[in-house]
Amino acid sequence: MNNSELLFIYDAKMCNPNGDPDEENRPRMDYDRQRNLVSDVRLKRYIRDYLMENGYDIYVARVDDRAVTAGDRLKELLGHEATSDDIGEILSRLIDIRLFGATMPIKGEKRGAGTSLSLTGPVQFNWGHSLNKVDLVESNGITSHFGSAAENKQGAMGKDYRVYYSLIAFHGIISGKRASETNLSEEDVEILDKALIKSIPLQATRSKIGQYPRLYMRLEYASDEDFIGDLRSYVSLDRAEALREPTDFAVDLSRLNEVLTSSNSKISRIHLWYDPEMRFMADGKQAPVEDLLGEELKSKIDILKY
Repeated sequence: MNNSELLFIYDAKMCNPNGDPDEENRPRMDYDRQRNLVSDVRLKRYIRDYLMENGYDIYVARVDDRAVTAGDRLKELLGHEATSDDIGEILSRLIDIRLFGATMPIKGEKRGAGTSLSLTGPVQFNWGHSLNKVDLVESNGITSHFGSAAENKQGAMGKDYRVYYSLIAFHGIISGKRASETNLSEEDVEILDKALIKSIPLQATRSKIGQYPRLYMRLEYASDEDFIGDLRSYVSLDRAEALREPTDFAVDLSRLNEVLTSSNSKISRIHLWYDPEMRFMADGKQAPVEDLLGEELKSKIDILKY
């Protein structure tokens, strides 16, 4: 398998994309730059939950709706404590290990002593951040009709923190060399494509409803040594402050078009999905994304039909 790089953009309107437990569950923020932050763990959780709901076995999961240890999760899966002889079966059954890697407790040979096996996953994301400056909604107090303890007659109080609007961008990589270590397949990567596009709206909760994918691009390279770097660096907005709706701005792909065109010889395919309701532009012209990337790249574009 060759390398791939991912650009994934989704938005969040009047919700909490990723609460910080150390800050009363306020949305994670870089306050100096007024940027909303989302951890890679949050994004992987969306993917894992989507995979699980669609019938795939995953490693980082509850068992019978109970939190369990890593060792118990493998024992539940295999029917016995995991040993080094089980690695092939574990990889064949658990797609999230093939994607993201894992640290697994493995039974030792002497007196039941154990060790752990760590596999670095071929698919990695850095933390997501908003492309716009984000305004926070002042907290509203919320009340539960249930008391915090049996003797309390009044409902429990809490805080409800949200963002007005955040356009969140993630950059990711798929390492061709590491893919061979976890047996990641081309089919797995196609499942990842679909999960990224479909998972977030389908995983909506009270604090997460209002999030929708807007752009997904996977650059598939011609070798396992090629890469460009953080693709978010080449995406900007024609307006980045006081945003409330996706109609308030256009996504400018001018610099992305330039860097992709200059890297054309490295790129094998461009797997592309975008929301047609969003406005995209390059060099002052608004058009569908595939028309903004230039004739040299157009023949390499694979439009994903999800």
